[in-house]
Amino acid sequence: MLIRNAVVFTGQTFAPGLRVRIVDGRIAETGDALTPAPGEETLDLGGDFLLPGLVDVHIHGIAGHDAMRGKDDVLAMGRTLRTYGVAAFCPTTMSASDADTAAALAGIRAAQRETGPDGARILGAHMEAPYLSDRHPGAQDGRFFRDPDPAHLLALTGGRPETVRVITLAPERAGSEAFIREAVRLGIRVSVGHTDADAETLHRAGDAGATRLTHTFNAHPPLHHRAPGSVGAALADERFYCELIPDGVHLHRDTVRLIALCKREKAVAITDAMEAAGMPDGVYSLGGQRVTVEGGAARLAGGSLAGSVLTLERALENLIRRFGIDPALACAMVTSSPADSVGEEAFGRIRPGTPVPLTRWTQDWRFAGCIG
Repeated sequence: MLIRNAVVFTGQTFAPGLRVRIVDGRIAETGDALTPAPGEETLDLGGDFLLPGLVDVHIHGIAGHDAMRGKDDVLAMGRTLRTYGVAAFCPTTMSASDADTAAALAGIRAAQRETGPDGARILGAHMEAPYLSDRHPGAQDGRFFRDPDPAHLLALTGGRPETVRVITLAPERAGSEAFIREAVRLGIRVSVGHTDADAETLHRAGDAGATRLTHTFNAHPPLHHRAPGSVGAALADERFYCELIPDGVHLHRDTVRLIALCKREKAVAITDAMEAAGMPDGVYSLGGQRVTVEGGAARLAGGSLAGSVLTLERALENLIRRFGIDPALACAMVTSSPADSVGEEAFGRIRPGTPVPLTRWTQDWRFAGCIG
């Protein structure tokens, strides 16, 4: 297939008129002067935008499926996400018993092996627990929190640490710096979250190898001008990518803009979605806890936010249309920046070798479906 007459977002900039050829489920070549081969299908986008497939590196569930339930749910998540334009994702775990966490990670690993062409690619697990702070549990179950330990991680992964692409931890917990160094050695990206860390602790975590902040401002101490905490430190520390949830519930409009303008190419839009995403209001579950969804907000019985019901194509629409983020920056925030934040080179950009799907967007920035 040859795609023409599009404004192409390459992963960094817009390239009006760039043509894109897809062969066997991947971009084969790009160029301004590509012409159709004999018998080749041609798709004229009529001036619409063409983006890479989206990349969600923090998502617990969607459409009634939950990553903690194992292989079949994770595969179903991937099939659903692809219809929303997501090309790759990190199914994300919740705080649970060791046995349940190990089973969830084994399920993610099995799903990763079995993903078919109708599903978004699984990049590996985002392990959001159990090395978190009791001070900022969010919707995580604090009964299972503990200090980080490489031997414990290896036990949870069945000796297969490559199952985990990202791990969130609170760096003030005992043993964190040594754990971060070992995790990085194993190829895992370390993200700071559900933490009461001060700025100095955050910077030390960066020295040890941490490079990400999990859902910035949410489950972190507040930013104060004399005590910037983990959030202020990460916004100022050029080594850190900062996740954000642009659903209009988790963050004020100005807070979204603050993160985007401070971090630029290191601002990473996530959904942090739970199983109610794409579903009507009602009662659902997250990490075994009862969640009520009403008016686009998912909350535990005590009122705490419990993930979101956001989908990533809606996140991009929100960033541009609701929060006033420059379109090039907003597009990077859902494609190349999340991919870069987890060290992923195959997705997030339009260049030879990138797998489909690609995504089409109208000229007023509404999602118009997948291509490929």
